[in-house]
Amino acid sequence: MNRIQGRRILITGASAGIGEACARLLAEDGADLVLWARRLERLQALAEELGREREVRVARVDVRDRAAVEEAAARLLADAAVPDVLINNAGLASGLAHVQDGDPDDWDRMIDTNVRGLLYVSRALLPEMIRLGRGHVVNIGSTAGHMVYPKGNVYNATKYAVRALTEGMNLDLAGTSIKVSSVDPGLVHTEFSLVRFHGDQDRADAVYEGFRPLAPADVAEAVRFVINSPEHVNVFDLVLLPTAQRNVYVLDREEA
Repeated sequence: MNRIQGRRILITGASAGIGEACARLLAEDGADLVLWARRLERLQALAEELGREREVRVARVDVRDRAAVEEAAARLLADAAVPDVLINNAGLASGLAHVQDGDPDDWDRMIDTNVRGLLYVSRALLPEMIRLGRGHVVNIGSTAGHMVYPKGNVYNATKYAVRALTEGMNLDLAGTSIKVSSVDPGLVHTEFSLVRFHGDQDRADAVYEGFRPLAPADVAEAVRFVINSPEHVNVFDLVLLPTAQRNVYVLDREEA
C-alpha cells in the first residue's frame, strides 16, 4: 500500500547523497517535496527534473543558520505548506583525529550541522505539526551513534546525540499523533568521506575499496519503508549495513 502519495515531505541536505536519493524515490511514490540545502543550483536542477508531475519547492537553507531556518519555515507556514514528513538528513563528518589533535573548527562544523541544525529545523516545524495533529519526523542517524570508533570522537558524539534526540522527541511528543523515527546506516558511498577528508579524493576513495558499500538509494528505500508504515506503527530505529560490514570494526574487504 502506498501511504506516501500526496504527502508533503521536507528533506534537509537534499542536494546530494542520501537526501537527493530520498527526493527521487519519494517523488516516484507521489510525494510533494520541499527541498532544503546550501547548494541552491543543485536543488533547482533536481526540482526541474522531478517537478513535472509533483509540486517541488526549493530553498537555500544552511541548517546551521537559525535565522535562515526560521525564515524558510515561516514561508511554508504562511503558504499553508506545513510538511507531513520531516526528514532531518543534513549532516557531515569533518576531520578524523584524536581529541588531543582535533581541529575545533571541525568540531564546530559537525556539532552545528548534526545537532544544532536538526534541533533548529525540528523546533521551527513541530509546533505546527502538533497543532494540525499530524506529522512524522525521520532523523538520519548512523551506526556511529551505536558504537564509537578510533578518532571518530566528536562525530560519534553528534550521532549519539541524534539517537538521544530521537528518543527524547518521542517522549516529548507522547500524547500526540506525531511519530519520530531514526534510520541509521553504516558505510554509504556518498560525498561523506570526501567532506571528512577536506577534498582528498584518494583518501576518500580508499574508504570504500574492496567491498560493496550501501548506496544512497539503499538508505532511501529504508526511509520509504519507515514513512510508509501504518499510522499506528512507529519504526523507532532502523539500522542497515552493507553485507560486508558487521559493525564499525568488522568489515570484509575481500567482497567485490
